[in-house]
Amino acid sequence: MKTDDKSIKWVEEPQLGFAGRMYLTPFVDGLTTTIKHLFKVVQGDDFTTQFPEQRPTFGNALIYRGVHRLNKDEHNRVKCVACFLCATACPAHCIDIVGTEAPWEDREKYPQSFVIDELRCIFCGMCEEACPVDAIELTSLFDLTGASREEMIFDKEKLLSVYDMTKDQEPMKSAGHPAPARPVKGH
Repeated sequence: MKTDDKSIKWVEEPQLGFAGRMYLTPFVDGLTTTIKHLFKVVQGDDFTTQFPEQRPTFGNALIYRGVHRLNKDEHNRVKCVACFLCATACPAHCIDIVGTEAPWEDREKYPQSFVIDELRCIFCGMCEEACPVDAIELTSLFDLTGASREEMIFDKEKLLSVYDMTKDQEPMKSAGHPAPARPVKGH
């Protein structure tokens, strides 16, 4: 590269004025934002939810991605047909399924074992999207805790118990029932 090449456009570094050198404009912008927030707090607009005493609410439970659940069919059996599509679609590789021959006539297989490592999961929803029978769903349960790693590995029984716990508040998305409207604070 030659310095006298006509296709090269040389750009001069702009000279900053006094305010630019002192970072006065960004400082004033930040201070203005802080003062606006202070006035909102004084007026009673609450930004902070005092968890766990106050439970946060979500606008639409159908689009929130929380703890997984395995759905049951109308005969109270696990809805999963052990097709392994959820495990295949999972980018975190946190789903492990062992399929076996189903004792029912309406399907070939069902999961003998279905395990999700909730600590590895990135809650992307790909398992939910990949499932052809809507057997796995993400609920709006967000306060997922455990004292050990083993407690955070959800087996089939634990996933079905999450279904039993959430089926009334959050009907299955495939059932065609609208989710109960939950107001979002401040909107």
